[in-house]
Amino acid sequence: MSKRVVVTGLGIVSSIGIGKDEFWKNLIAGKSGISEVTLFDTSRFKRHKAGEIKNFESGRFIPSEIKKFLGRASQFTIAATKLAMEDARFSPEMIQKDIAVIIGTTMAESSVIDFSGEMFIKEEWDRITNTLLMGTFSPSIARNIGYFFKTRGINVLIPNACAAGNYAIGYGYDLIQSGKVAMAITGGGESLSRVAFQGFQRLYAMAPECCSPFDKNRQGMLLGEGAGILILETLDAALARNAPIYAEVINYGFSCDAYNMTIPSRIGIRKAMQKALCNSGMSVQDIDYISAHGTGTGQNDKEESGAINEVFKNRKVPVSSIKSMLGHCMGAASAIEAITCCLALKEQVIPPTMNFKTPDDECDIDCVPNQARALTLRNVLNNGFAFGGNNCCVVFADTACRQN
Repeated sequence: MSKRVVVTGLGIVSSIGIGKDEFWKNLIAGKSGISEVTLFDTSRFKRHKAGEIKNFESGRFIPSEIKKFLGRASQFTIAATKLAMEDARFSPEMIQKDIAVIIGTTMAESSVIDFSGEMFIKEEWDRITNTLLMGTFSPSIARNIGYFFKTRGINVLIPNACAAGNYAIGYGYDLIQSGKVAMAITGGGESLSRVAFQGFQRLYAMAPECCSPFDKNRQGMLLGEGAGILILETLDAALARNAPIYAEVINYGFSCDAYNMTIPSRIGIRKAMQKALCNSGMSVQDIDYISAHGTGTGQNDKEESGAINEVFKNRKVPVSSIKSMLGHCMGAASAIEAITCCLALKEQVIPPTMNFKTPDDECDIDCVPNQARALTLRNVLNNGFAFGGNNCCVVFADTACRQN
């Protein structure tokens, strides 16, 4: 028997706030988390800014004797998980239940790769420990969450790049809805690294100063970092323990473009949105807000806008991109945007697309420019697209509206 799946806990570590309350306050205010990169030397690069997290105190969440074994992405994701568990009112007994851990990422612990490479060049071999190298293995983030919180259920890392957070939420939804697990820790985590920064520079995809999604004069994306965690469980279980309920996960849809490694396909984007609506039993009239992938690159914004207009038949549903404030948090991006969707439903407010100045005829959408907007929200769509044409869109709903 299928079960209704709800979100009962939110945890976030981002450049505009740690914890859902600080994050939401700054997001709605349009605050930027973009600054000069200090984690590594960018003097030889043409770009120097990103959404770097500079006020993260790992000691609030992780004992020092454990921290030394963890990369930056794992530290962020463990902290976000702890915040989400507290938010969901987890008891110690609940940790012993069959809880799945499903985390998305793009580059896993790339900061550890940076460090290991630097030590190799300096021939400081003793600093490259076996424990450190274990942190570079692709499943390390999800594994470290399981180790830290002593979970014993399914443990999976999904490396589907910039849509990975949505894939993780979708898989968690499937496991709970089918009755295979009682709860799931889902989301994504990513850290800034030299290798990621250099890679996106070589793709000539990065803006010099700010990310301006859907603006005619947009110049590209900026990288970000952080983690977003959503606790999923059945509606019945949440009601029984009087847990907070932010939203219901209605369903999801995914597609693969099979077109180009870096250039998005409008057809693939359209299919993912259509499948999400179809699987959710909804029409285009049911969606009140779309959290866009909205990277600020010429091709992505044009193709996403065109796909939205094709699916929604030019109905001007509000669309916004929070990457204008956070940068592109890669594997954490769609998870953080999913948290945004849940908070938008709870607060009945849409966050803005910042840095918007000049409309673009090729991005003919209502992008909620520069100022948050209060609006009645029942159902929202979260878009996530990734290199390789891996697309995943998730539909969230106001549970109170669904019960009525």
